[in-house]
Amino acid sequence: MSFEAKNILIVGGSSGIGLSLVKLLHQQNANIYVISRSASELWPDDVQYLEADVTGNIDAVEMFLPQQLHGLVYSVGSITLKPFNRLTAEDFLNDFQLNVLGAARIIQQAIKPIKNAAGASIVLISSVAATTGMPFHASIAAAKAAVEGMAISLAAELASQRIRVNVVAPSLTNTPLAQNLLSTPEKQEASAKRHPLGKIGQPEDISRAIRFLLSDESNWMTGQVIGVDGGMGKLKTS
Repeated sequence: MSFEAKNILIVGGSSGIGLSLVKLLHQQNANIYVISRSASELWPDDVQYLEADVTGNIDAVEMFLPQQLHGLVYSVGSITLKPFNRLTAEDFLNDFQLNVLGAARIIQQAIKPIKNAAGASIVLISSVAATTGMPFHASIAAAKAAVEGMAISLAAELASQRIRVNVVAPSLTNTPLAQNLLSTPEKQEASAKRHPLGKIGQPEDISRAIRFLLSDESNWMTGQVIGVDGGMGKLKTS
């Protein structure tokens, strides 16, 4: 699988799944563009970087991108876990703005070079919680379900232009975003036991799936939500 001469934009590429994807695609000769609030010392030297907050002014995105963009990954998210009666309107709005509106605004800014590529792939990230009922997940589950709905609609709208739109839906993954939930060996063990495969996800588990959806090997796939979740979303083993 080669990404030679392919231009890929990763939004949120400074840590976790996004950082893993930067490293993975760089190994396969992709030209990588990253938008995030901060840079990473772990990036290869030739990564193109734009400092931006997706909830703020992103007018610079259009000028930052190349004329052709073969792939776009929106790897920005949040984990808001509270009892329902403690969730505020601001919690719901913040999760929606970051996960849904942020993705929509970035795609709108990038749509011209995406169309210029004459065949491109957009990958968004949801969560197993969007379709699997879990306590305390109401706000983030609502936002991620909206991500899935937007992606499927966009896939239909862009299919005639050979632009594919798919979603990866992970379960809990060992990233900085989840550090409070995995901060002790006991928490990690308890989380692993909740997954049918008996382990928590690693960033590479998710980034490899995203790489496949960006590649030509998935060129007959669009409008799909792919669970990379240790079996949690579909299996009951006890």
